[in-house]
Order: sequence, then structure tokens, then C-alpha cells
Amino acid sequence: MATEMQQAGIAQSAGSWWDPEVDDALVCIDVHDETHDVKSFTFVSPQGKAIRFAAGQYFLFEPDIDGEDNGRCYSISSSPLRPNAITVTTKRVAGGKVSNWMHDTLRAGMQIKASGPMGRFIRPAAKGYVFLSGGSGITPVMSMLREIADRAEPADVVFLHAGRSPKDLVFREELVLLARRMKGVRLLFLPEEISTDRAWHGFSGRISRELMALAIPDIAERVVMCCGPAPFMAAARTICTSLGVSEDRYIEESFDAAVIEDTPAPAMETVAAKSFEVRFAKQGKAIAVSSDQTVLSQAKKAGLRIPSSCANGICGTCKSKLVSGTVDMQHDGGIRQREIDAGFFLPCCSKPLSDLVVDR
Repeated sequence: MATEMQQAGIAQSAGSWWDPEVDDALVCIDVHDETHDVKSFTFVSPQGKAIRFAAGQYFLFEPDIDGEDNGRCYSISSSPLRPNAITVTTKRVAGGKVSNWMHDTLRAGMQIKASGPMGRFIRPAAKGYVFLSGGSGITPVMSMLREIADRAEPADVVFLHAGRSPKDLVFREELVLLARRMKGVRLLFLPEEISTDRAWHGFSGRISRELMALAIPDIAERVVMCCGPAPFMAAARTICTSLGVSEDRYIEESFDAAVIEDTPAPAMETVAAKSFEVRFAKQGKAIAVSSDQTVLSQAKKAGLRIPSSCANGICGTCKSKLVSGTVDMQHDGGIRQREIDAGFFLPCCSKPLSDLVVDR
């Protein structure tokens, strides 16, 4: 493992460390094709600062597209022991404004607004792991495996990665190489269909209880780190639970927030929730939001366009400018104090205390 002295040496050579409260821009220095629809983008601080992060965390990127604010969270895929740069790996998504912009427009030398690192998808100390990923959900667990390799850490990892087809398996060649030189790593690829590769000789199909029980018979004794699309993760969670994986040993990460449910805090019996008008200036719409509802939950129900990911005040994707009014915001690190001082707030974790005007 890297010593404190070695880490101090890295910091000294880099000049200084990235400050999440102050620094807000990165410069792209490399773009690399991983598959036909997945690219890796490597960034550095414009000031040459080293970036301290934990494997499994992510950055929020906010490119200026058509003069509009756009935000999207991407997990870091590079090793935290290489802090002079970070790499994120993104999949082109049909209709995805930010992912398509990155694939089509972002080039080496361009600067982009970014904030982070953020996130709690961090592996705990354990004797054995299962890294379970679907599609582009491989990025945070790839960072973890690269960290283990860089540390020359004794490894006991079963890495199962699922994709649509063999050509969609992100980091396929590097994973094979790592598994060959890391004796404690067992690699399992699971393409859903193999019609495009008739020479494929491994497993195929979707994850199932039978496959997991056969491939990882001691899964209940391991910590499972899972990331992928919502259906994949729902299936993985059910399967792992049925195989005896306890709740504290199953850790998942996903930015799929297709369904945002409002869970109002219990109110005092003598105090009725008040209703306030929340006006979205750019969209020319107004909705009613009560004092026990979040602004984002009601905006989504009304069909208003607000980018969002975590819905829990962690990622900062929904960050918006509050033109007027006050809110009760209970965030969890997704916004900086200087942004709050400048009038920004997170609709996902904010309940109105008065009528509001939002610059959206």
C-alpha cells in the first residue's frame, strides 16, 4: 500500500491538491475509444493540481450546450493512486444530451465545468469481493480493481461483467490482462447474446440465481459491489439476497432515477403543511408545492424539465438558481457553500418555505 510519505511526495510533485470547494473546471487531455459506443475521457486540473478521490466516486460535469446549463454525473474509472489526472468512461445514450455532446464535441484541450469528487460507493475492508457490473456501470468497480492492482494489494475478487454482446464488453482486453497477472482475480464475462461472435466460448445470457450459485458458490461470504442499469441491479439484488448475501454486504450504486417518489417528513399534528407557488422562469410554468414536499418531486410529476440523478442531495445534478424565495435544504454534500451563497439550491432535497422563482 502507498505510504503517507509516498502520497505526500505525489502531492508535492503536483504542486497542490484539488479543492472541491473552490476548483470547478477540468481540461480534457485525451479521448480514447473503448467500444463502438463507449469512450474514456481523461482530465487534469488547469492549475496542475492533484485530485484526491476514492475508487467508486464520481464527478458532476456541466457543459455549456446551446447556452443552457446541463449536468451529468460520471463515475471515475481510473485509479485513485494516479491523482494527477482522472478518467471517466461514458456510453453514448440515445437522446442523451451530455453523453452525445461529449462523444461528438469534447476533444483534448477543451475545458469543462466540473465538480467533485462525490459519492459513497466505496468498498469497505473485506477478505473477498464480488464486483458485479452491467454495461457502463463497470466504471466505478474498474477504478476499484485498478486501485487494487496499483497497490499490489492481495486480491480475492470475482469480477462479473455483463453486456449486450461481446463487442459491448467495456475494458475487455484490460480486464483479461489484469486477471492474468493478479492471481486472486477471477473474471466472468456475460454477454446477453452472442450472435455477433460465433466463436464465443464462455457464459451468455442474463444473470440468474443458478449462474451466480454455480459461478460464485461462496458469494454469501463476500462483499458485493454492484453497479449498472436499474433492471440489472434489481435482478442482482434479488439474486444476491436469495443466495444469502446480507444487507450490509450488498452495496450498490446507480444514477438511474427514473422514479422519484416524494416521502414527506412527518408533520406535527398541530401544524398543517402550507402550499406555495413555485414558478420556473425559463419554462414559463408554475406549480404548487407544499412545505412537506421537495421541489424536484413535484416538478417531475408536473412534467417539468430538471436534470437529476440521485434525488438525495448527493450528486448535485439538479442544482438550480433560486431567483427569489427561501427553502429548507437538507443536502448531503452535493452543493458547495459558495454556491449556496451565490443563490443556488438543490431542488431534490429542498422544501419551500415561501413562494419561489427558479431560474429553470
